Amino acid sequence: MIVQAENLAIELPQFKSYTARKLIDHLKQCRAERLLRQLAFFRKDHKRDRDFQCWEEGSHPQLIENEQVLRQKLDYIHQNLVKRGYVDESAHWWYSSARDYAGGVGLIPVFKEWL
Repeated sequence: MIVQAENLAIELPQFKSYTARKLIDHLKQCRAERLLRQLAFFRKDHKRDRDFQCWEEGSHPQLIENEQVLRQKLDYIHQNLVKRGYVDESAHWWYSSARDYAGGVGLIPVFKEWL
């Protein structure tokens, strides 16, 4: 994920908490038991305050200093879906920003003004 925020150390954990809660609530509502079991399986043993693990623990922010590094990070993110065999082309994944960078329109608005 590539993000920018005034105080990333505060805003990223809030984002992760919010999105995890929404995802878990949605999966429960849809009775997606298989996915819920997987999220429960990946919960770390020391995390006694929750039943599920949606996000990996921690974050490893890296400063993106120029357009070349930004493009390298974007390409890496976009190609993950192709490498895993989920799609033949990164722009085919509905939720990927690859659609936007390829000239299309994705389902989620993407800020591209930094290029």
